[in-house]
Amino acid sequence: MCITSQLKKNSTRATKAVRTPPSTVYTATCKLLLAVAGCIFIAMFHWLGNSRSVQMESSSLFAWIGRQWLESGGDFSHAWMMPLVSLWFVWVKRREIADSEKSASRLGLTVVVLSLLLHWVAFRAQQPRVSLVALVGLVWGIPFYLYGWPVARALVFPCAYLLLCFTSYFLYYFTFQMRLLANAISAFLLNGIGISTHRVGTAIYSAAGGGFHFDVADPCSGLRSLVVMMAMAAPYAYVTQSTNVKKWALFMLSLPLAIVANATRIVTIAVVAESFGSDVAMKIYHDYSGYLLFLIATALLISAGALLNKPIRSWSPHVREKGPTT
Repeated sequence: MCITSQLKKNSTRATKAVRTPPSTVYTATCKLLLAVAGCIFIAMFHWLGNSRSVQMESSSLFAWIGRQWLESGGDFSHAWMMPLVSLWFVWVKRREIADSEKSASRLGLTVVVLSLLLHWVAFRAQQPRVSLVALVGLVWGIPFYLYGWPVARALVFPCAYLLLCFTSYFLYYFTFQMRLLANAISAFLLNGIGISTHRVGTAIYSAAGGGFHFDVADPCSGLRSLVVMMAMAAPYAYVTQSTNVKKWALFMLSLPLAIVANATRIVTIAVVAESFGSDVAMKIYHDYSGYLLFLIATALLISAGALLNKPIRSWSPHVREKGPTT
């Protein structure tokens, strides 16, 4: 009897030793599903990513976006760095992701289905920019579905920054409106400092006879400055600010800073033209003034971040503490 019970105990221990823990099985299954989903994901966006002018461009969405990034002198030629920044933030959060509790999420499955539906609609409508939004949705939604909200929460900023990289292309549709805005602000400032001007459409004319006149063309719309400032402000605000309100405030500040910096550049070009002639303004100062104003705008953004980090009490005048009363 004792021998039989001892054998049963030994058999039970051996079974427990050999049996793989459920969490390990779940992790291995999720890794396999993630690998399979990744392969399908890459294949889908490569062969069925772009349906617009396939013969001239490519059916690959990756090739389409790569062509936008590699365009010499383009407004988005810097954008290839943004996915690398997203990957860096994922690497920084790797321990948080590894230590998170993991379980499948139906909400994540909903995100995956909606992203696939969005890509199907964009593919049919020949809108590769919208397909890029669906791509980010799948990049975030698949881990959300397999591992749950804790992992998805850790991936919010890396995926949001990737979304910013892709959705910046929608600003192309507002280029003309940005030209008009830059023109209006510049003319207002020039008249304010005593240089009489008037504007016609996107052109600015000096009221003085024989004075300067130039057109605010697409490269001078401020689109490039705006996109770069947003790309810089997002990770800077995320890393340096302690609350979401401060992060959003600093990020949103990049928009008026970029617009004002571009308008200031146009104003200084007009001032140089008024003082030294149009040749000096357009052939010498014009080509290098953008870098100077962008550095100033960046310095103002950094200063605003430092100001937001200061405690509110330190903004008020120092009040001498009262000594003990008797």
